[in-house]
Amino acid sequence: MGNPLLDIIAVVDTIFLEKFDEMVKKYKVEYHAGGSTLNSIKVAQWMIQMPHKAATFFGCIGKDHFGGILKEKAEEVHVDAYYYEQSEEPTGTCAACITGDNRSLVANLAAANCYKKDKHLDLEENWKLVQKAKVFYIAGFFLTVSEESILKVAKHACENNKLFCLNLSAPFISQYFMQPLMRIMPYVDILFGNETEAAAFAKEQGFETKGIEEIAKKTQELSKENKKRQRVVVFTQGKEGTVMAKGGKVEVFPVVKMNPSEIVDTNGAGDAFVGGFLSELVQDKSLDQCIYAGHYAANVIIRRAGCTFPEKPDFH
Repeated sequence: MGNPLLDIIAVVDTIFLEKFDEMVKKYKVEYHAGGSTLNSIKVAQWMIQMPHKAATFFGCIGKDHFGGILKEKAEEVHVDAYYYEQSEEPTGTCAACITGDNRSLVANLAAANCYKKDKHLDLEENWKLVQKAKVFYIAGFFLTVSEESILKVAKHACENNKLFCLNLSAPFISQYFMQPLMRIMPYVDILFGNETEAAAFAKEQGFETKGIEEIAKKTQELSKENKKRQRVVVFTQGKEGTVMAKGGKVEVFPVVKMNPSEIVDTNGAGDAFVGGFLSELVQDKSLDQCIYAGHYAANVIIRRAGCTFPEKPDFH
């Protein structure tokens, strides 16, 4: 469940950046299903391959042309998307304008901000899909949209001993949405984030440490509702090792080495890491294996423009 955005990618000239509205009319564009959570879900589905539609996604779109394209693009990557469709706001978009080696992102959340628990999540046919799932993943960005939806899913996971995963998503979530974040935190079984998000969370929590391993350990030890599962905290650090805290212990996993000249676009790396991780988690693989899969997926995605991937993974 998250904020669905239609990614629109075009190679443009610098003058265009001053006249953004011309993008779809003037330039050859590519469309992709996007938004942080949907990126992770589509990467997980790509890693899993079969069965198709192993992952279900909830979010809000508009009843418009871009909404139709977003539905098509989610279908193409075999994600089982169920949208709350409304007419008040247009479908959210994220335009990626590529000028040479530079990339400018222009996001308009629009309809993604309009998800309503009572209009979609609470509907019997949709809640049955929640009851059917065994692992849940929501990006912290969704805290700005529908805390009550997150809480309902989190409590369901807790009561049924299912896995509930959350991402810190961005420093501003900890800085400005700490209260709703901490209302959800007791239900979080696996928490994701990167080094800057971890630092922002630690500062707001008053951890009095800047060491990412210690931040992970302190976060892992925060109060938790489901005592049957210990919380796992996973923090990525770009080219540095990924930190995992569980059971009071902290491990660091080195990332896949690569030549910097092979890097095309790092924007989807964090989403891809989570997607790879989740693809192994739902198959009951070890947490170490989940991290290796996350590293593999991120390594593939940063070699390409946007959160895109080849037809099949080559992960062993």
